[in-house]
Amino acid sequence: MTQARPYGGVDAADRLARRRARLLQAGLELLGSNVDPAELTVRGICREAGVATRYFYESFTDKDEFVASVFDWVVAELAATTQAAVATAPIETQNRAAMVNIVRTIELDPRVGRLMFSSQLSNATVVRKRQESGALFAMLSGQHVEALLQRPANDRIKAFAHFVVGGVGQTISAWLGGAITLTPSELADQLTAIIDELGDPRLFRD
Repeated sequence: MTQARPYGGVDAADRLARRRARLLQAGLELLGSNVDPAELTVRGICREAGVATRYFYESFTDKDEFVASVFDWVVAELAATTQAAVATAPIETQNRAAMVNIVRTIELDPRVGRLMFSSQLSNATVVRKRQESGALFAMLSGQHVEALLQRPANDRIKAFAHFVVGGVGQTISAWLGGAITLTPSELADQLTAIIDELGDPRLFRD
């Protein structure tokens, strides 16, 4: 079996990875600009990415898979940076570290916030991926509480984690929509204060 030869010093696998990355970036640009996924076309995605249309199908079977992949990529980046911020912060400031990282990420790249939280995007794939990401962040939040309290998982911790994730998401959605006019720093402070206030260890007893 022959292997694809390097082209311009870049092998086939790297070229594919680069084209996929450009397509994902194009997806974030389009979806983060409040373009409903139903309005996306493969031609338009490839035009935004600057790649030929035929290259779309070497990475994605259809637009739904493409939208899901863009969402997964964004969530993975946000989860990784948030976990890193929490891991390097003192225990008493870890909630703030998480909120600051999330709000700052959205402030620096509003496309991320619109894709993850904007109520204007109601596509079925986006809704499903938001539910999945909510479950992921609830799991991470629950693990943080378990480590902080040195207590095994229980349904009270799970309830708290889901409540926090849902509340933070709804608040950020309202902030993005202009219903809340706090500065990014004020928003991070307010979210932190609420979470800290709700984090009474007595709430998590079996």
